[in-house]
Amino acid sequence: MIQEQLFDEAAIAARVRELGAAISKDYAGKNPMILGVLTSSAVFVGDLTRSIEIPCEFDFIALSRYSDTEGIRFIKDTTASVEGRHILLVEDTIDTGLTLQYVLKTLRERQAASVEICTLLDRKQRRIAGMDVKYRGFEIPDVFVVGYGLDYQGRYRELPALYSHGSWPK
Repeated sequence: MIQEQLFDEAAIAARVRELGAAISKDYAGKNPMILGVLTSSAVFVGDLTRSIEIPCEFDFIALSRYSDTEGIRFIKDTTASVEGRHILLVEDTIDTGLTLQYVLKTLRERQAASVEICTLLDRKQRRIAGMDVKYRGFEIPDVFVVGYGLDYQGRYRELPALYSHGSWPK
């Protein structure tokens, strides 16, 4: 069940434009690869890449996390090599950071020139893995969020705003 609105469509759009401007400045002359983590980041990646004013490419990866003991695996990998590329890893929400830590390690092992993180939502109080988040849309409390690409059991991705949801997935 949807509860309170956390960020409306205008606030999200304004923040995405600000992130795009900062990324454009920082990556000028570098032709970065914007690498989105599917599926919830797709809407954010689309809006973000349209707000970036320099040449860039984008691609997506998808991951599966089995359990704390079985690990993480790519279920969709990049279509182009990341070797020597400046990678901006775009995530919808960072919680513990464990999955993202695995992706960062993998990209660095593949000899990316640089790897930075951009997240729409940051739930810092749940962080376990240490990492630097260079571009952050919004910090949020420990609530489950839907809308703007984020879902609960396949619903609510189409909503243009972000809302807290009453149930954490089991």
